[in-house]
Amino acid sequence: MKIIMTFPAVFAIFCLLFSFSLSAVKDFCVADFSAPEGPAGYSCKNPAKVTVDDFAYSGLGVAGNASGSIFKSAVATAFVDDFPGLNGLGVSMARADLAPGGVIPLHTHPGASEILLAAEGTVTAGFISAANHVYIKTLNKGDIIVLPQGLLHFAVNTGSSQALVFVSFSSESPGVQFVSNALFGNNFPTELITASTLLEASEVKRLKVVFNGSG
Repeated sequence: MKIIMTFPAVFAIFCLLFSFSLSAVKDFCVADFSAPEGPAGYSCKNPAKVTVDDFAYSGLGVAGNASGSIFKSAVATAFVDDFPGLNGLGVSMARADLAPGGVIPLHTHPGASEILLAAEGTVTAGFISAANHVYIKTLNKGDIIVLPQGLLHFAVNTGSSQALVFVSFSSESPGVQFVSNALFGNNFPTELITASTLLEASEVKRLKVVFNGSG
C-alpha cells in the first residue's frame, strides 16, 4: 500500500521530532544566579557545580502570619528566583495562608495559568474573563480550580477557620500584578486615577496611604 504524505503532515512530524531533539539536549538548566540574566531568563549553572539541593526547596513548609497583613493573608512562593532548579522547566508553586475573612485580592499572572488546591478550610475563588463574565466556585478541602493565564482572579476564606491553599503555575516565572498595588501603591497621579476609574479623589488618597503610594 502506497502512503502519500502531504506537506502539512510532513511539517507536523518534523516539528515534533525537532522539539523532541531540543528537549533531549539537556536534562536540566539550573539557574546560575551569579551570571547576567538575559531576555530568555537565567543562564545555566555549570553542571559540575549542580547539587541535589538545587532541586529541593523548603520555603513552602512554614505557615505565614496571615492575621498580620491588611488582607489577612500570607503568601510564600517557589518561583525560579527562589528555586534555581525550576529554571527552564515551565512549572512553579506557591502557598497562601488565609485567616477567616482573609483575601488574596484581585491580581493577574501575565506569564502562566494557575491551578489552586484548597488544602485546608473553605475558600471561594474565581476569575473574570475577557468578556467580563465572572466564574466563582466555593472550594472545600481537596477541591481544585483552574485560573487561566492573564485573567484577573481572587480567593477569599469564606469559612470560619484558617484556610490553606497551594497553587501551581505553568511557568517557572509566572509574574504577578495586584490591582490594588498597581493603582494605589506607586506614584500614579490621583487625578488620573479618578479620571480613569471614577473613584472619588478622597478615596484614592485614602487608599494611597494604605498602600504606601504617592501623587
